[in-house]
Amino acid sequence: MVTLNAMRRTLLLVMALSACGPAATAPTPSLALATPTTAPTATARPTATLPPSPTPTVSPAPRASSAVHYVAIGASDTVGVGSLDPATGSWPSRIAALLPQGSTYRNLGVSGSLAAQARAEQLPTAVAEQPTAVTIWLAVNDLDAEVAPADHAAAIDAILADLTRATSARVFIGNVPDLRAVPAYAGADQVALGAIVTAYNQGIAAAAAKHPGRVRVVDLFTGSAELTTQLTVAPDGFHPSDAGYVLIAQRFAAAMREEGIPLRPGP
Repeated sequence: MVTLNAMRRTLLLVMALSACGPAATAPTPSLALATPTTAPTATARPTATLPPSPTPTVSPAPRASSAVHYVAIGASDTVGVGSLDPATGSWPSRIAALLPQGSTYRNLGVSGSLAAQARAEQLPTAVAEQPTAVTIWLAVNDLDAEVAPADHAAAIDAILADLTRATSARVFIGNVPDLRAVPAYAGADQVALGAIVTAYNQGIAAAAAKHPGRVRVVDLFTGSAELTTQLTVAPDGFHPSDAGYVLIAQRFAAAMREEGIPLRPGP
């Protein structure tokens, strides 16, 4: 006969086993918890927050920063008349040969051009090129055409004003050598010739002085005897020879280097 105490003990044991049963057979976490039905977004993944790999540019930054975009404005001496090979022998071409890798060069010179004509015909193209360096040599044709020094200076002033306003270029402008020793001027009034050369050079200097830090005069007058010898003047007695173009290029190149244009040694 089962006693009351025995029944109580049996009941307590059953209750205890019932309470322990769920823990022993704990359900497996649902699939929704173990594997989310929606994949984590890209922003939740550490790699997704990293910046994309840079794509190399066509012109690496170091080369682009040192590249020079060079434009030459001028007349027959800029073209290279008098050289055995004007395409490579002109003084601008000799400078272009010293440019760093990645640079560009455009020679806009026109034989016979006056300063006012160059402003109308060459300057718009020069501005469109957006150069970083510009050379100008425009004077002797004006002098031969008896353009008044003030009118020549006004044309030069306008060219420099347009270049410095519309581009970021450093501008290098040549003045007039002492023409009294050039064979083509042997029959000229030497006093009057000297005076007109001086007046032209004063006008060039005054126009350049309006743009400090942007325009530099390349002095072809001082020590110009070496530019007017039989060796440095072409057989026509007027234009430079190849030897003359080398000397002119050297003077422009020296000035350009001093102003930070990264030309290689030469010419």
